[in-house]
Amino acid sequence: MDSKDMARRQLMRQGAASLAGLALLHSHLLAQAFPARPGEEVIPWLDQPPPNPSGGVVENLPQWEELSSFLTPNDKFFRVAHYNKPVIDEKAWTLEITGLVKQPKTLTLPALKARPRKEVVFTLECSGNHGFPWFISGIGTAKWAGTPLAPLLKEAGVLNRGMEVVFVGRDAGEEEVRQAKMPQHFARSMSLVDAMNPNNLLCYEMNGAALPQPHGFPVRLIAPGWYGIANVKWLKRIEIWDTRFMGPFMARDYVTIPEEQRNQETVWTETSVGRALLKSVPAKVTSSSGKYRIVGAAWGPSVARVEVQIDAGPWVAATIDRREQADFAWKLWSLEWANATPGEHAITSRAVDTQGNVQPAMEDPRIAKKRTY
Repeated sequence: MDSKDMARRQLMRQGAASLAGLALLHSHLLAQAFPARPGEEVIPWLDQPPPNPSGGVVENLPQWEELSSFLTPNDKFFRVAHYNKPVIDEKAWTLEITGLVKQPKTLTLPALKARPRKEVVFTLECSGNHGFPWFISGIGTAKWAGTPLAPLLKEAGVLNRGMEVVFVGRDAGEEEVRQAKMPQHFARSMSLVDAMNPNNLLCYEMNGAALPQPHGFPVRLIAPGWYGIANVKWLKRIEIWDTRFMGPFMARDYVTIPEEQRNQETVWTETSVGRALLKSVPAKVTSSSGKYRIVGAAWGPSVARVEVQIDAGPWVAATIDRREQADFAWKLWSLEWANATPGEHAITSRAVDTQGNVQPAMEDPRIAKKRTY
């Protein structure tokens, strides 16, 4: 469920025995903030998420209060897997490029690594992030490295009638369609035009290390700007088709159905989840020498600025940290919280892109009248 919601948080209520101001209640939550100040302490949110009920589909969700760096360490990066999680022998692994091509190809991992290398810093978000009360931190930023996909497709020679590129993973499970059960490999697709984007990588490294097994070792697709579901892990095969691919994660799951009013008629449209949308979140509030700061992140297309609202107050512009600039990575921001008072507070952030589009609130019709599965 993708949702361009404004992230609302509340600070923990302070008792009479609290230290002056917004005192830290749980000393074990000490962390280095970004941007950081010496000796900062983190104030925990009151609205902590409930336990993760996904049964292993979603794993390793961090707490926003723990966010301490621009790049997310590999062991702190969230994970989603709908089928099994294959353990693959890199020496036996191969990747096929097949279907409507003049020269089918089969590549080993050494052959892939011998090709031109490219790196991209990309914030990967699950489209289900903020779609459930317990799922509020399905996002992370890493430096991904691999070889560009487009030159390989060109070398294979896509035939003129080829229009769809299907990425097939080695992870597999059983699907039931109209009472018929069948084995399926995880697969997603994109148009040939989208697949030829020079930013797409056949990725074998994450933050300078070999791609971890839970994140798709030995090779996964990295498609900057797209939701996590499109970034297929444990790649097995790339197929070129002359028709649209309608697998379960394109046509039945991960679809968005918005409600619109057209000429006094209610119209529902259905599309497959694709590119990431404009979004932000206040990650944490820190205290240092009696001064308070709100820090957070914003991502999506071309973030120009971030605004913050405390309780029902006015929207105030935050400062975006310009030390880390990457086209497909989140922007870290901060706001000095002057005249902070003890008690419970609600903090809301919203991002604005370079075209003036504002991240919609939950009650906005674009969100309130949208269903995503």
